[in-house]
Amino acid sequence: MERILTRNVGKEGSHTLAVYEASGGYQALRKALGAMTPEAVVEEVKRSGLRGRGGAGFPTGLKWSFMPKDAARPKYLICNADESEPGTFKDRVLIEKDPHLVLEGCLVSAFAMGARAAFVYIRGEYVHGARILERAIEEAYEKGYAGKNVLGSGFDCDLVLHVGAGAYICGEETSLMSSLEGNRGYPRLKPPFPAQAGLWGCPTTINNVETLACVPFIVERGGDWFLSIGKPPKNTGPKLYALSGHVKRPGVYEAPMGLPLRELIQNLGGGMLRDDRPLKAVIPGGSSVPVLTADECDVDLDFDSLAAKGSMLGSAAVIVMDSSTCMVRAIERVAHFYAHESCGQCTPCREGCGWMERVLARIERGEGRQEDLDLLLDVSSHILGHTVCPLGDAAAMPVASFVTKFRHEFQYHIDHKKCMV
Repeated sequence: MERILTRNVGKEGSHTLAVYEASGGYQALRKALGAMTPEAVVEEVKRSGLRGRGGAGFPTGLKWSFMPKDAARPKYLICNADESEPGTFKDRVLIEKDPHLVLEGCLVSAFAMGARAAFVYIRGEYVHGARILERAIEEAYEKGYAGKNVLGSGFDCDLVLHVGAGAYICGEETSLMSSLEGNRGYPRLKPPFPAQAGLWGCPTTINNVETLACVPFIVERGGDWFLSIGKPPKNTGPKLYALSGHVKRPGVYEAPMGLPLRELIQNLGGGMLRDDRPLKAVIPGGSSVPVLTADECDVDLDFDSLAAKGSMLGSAAVIVMDSSTCMVRAIERVAHFYAHESCGQCTPCREGCGWMERVLARIERGEGRQEDLDLLLDVSSHILGHTVCPLGDAAAMPVASFVTKFRHEFQYHIDHKKCMV
């Protein structure tokens, strides 16, 4: 397959404007501003079938169309670079190795929606990436790709980098906006949705880094070209997969949407880390999604195939676990993360996440009780769907799936007060 999103990765100086321009960079912006209307760009993205790469998988063009055409207040675009979920590191590659691709995606998308500014909200721990983006923004302004009268087109758009404070909750779009406004990163109730009342009460669209990086290629090559990659019509285009865990070659791999999971592990990832320890389980979309057993891993990595298996593509962060993995210990660490990162606004999440962590830690220590497994399922069911934002669901779904699919291992911990592996 042709490398598309990662075409510049590996080139010397790939983060610089000179290298980006030499590979055809900013031609999509020139095309959009010189030969297309904002409506035409939106329609091309709709035609492409592009769905959000941040986790939800919502159709990108449709999301853009929610922005009001004639708004009395300024319109804004936010690039969500708060990549904070355990196992997820695909956006980091684009930020550090090809920042101008991300910025061009922001500018073309802002033009399509009539946004006067594009904010890049990056997680606080990405210090190196933030510095690279800061310099890339300076280069874009110097060459007239950003700011007033972009490329002499009459289109004005500022690029603003904002470094977060390392809160996972700020990956949720309304929390992100609260943080950008200078407030605590607290989720907001919807409606109103950001397209109606977002940043500072103005119409706002939030897109993921990888989503925006796809846009220049759609404008340059056409929506039909993008539609021809992957599994049309609903799972299209190139996709970045972050592979980690017990594989020989962990890393970020680009492949068409719908890559078979076993092909990612065996071919791209080089197979299991230790040949004598077979595959036991896979988390296919970051720590927030239900786990798959080894028997469930004959599945394509796309939104609909994984949904049919009872899991999700999420952030496409594939975490591989071999037979040496203690599933109790694994989910106890995941639960600890979500209990720590809960903002505390919603009672089910604030109390439930801590409760699940304490019960799992008790089982892991060999102090589990017979009723603990049903208790974990009961607590998770009372969190699901009862919180302002998805963090509660992100904590509850993996716990429920681990307990349900590996109940015998949890039961062994309780009965024998030790791990079975």
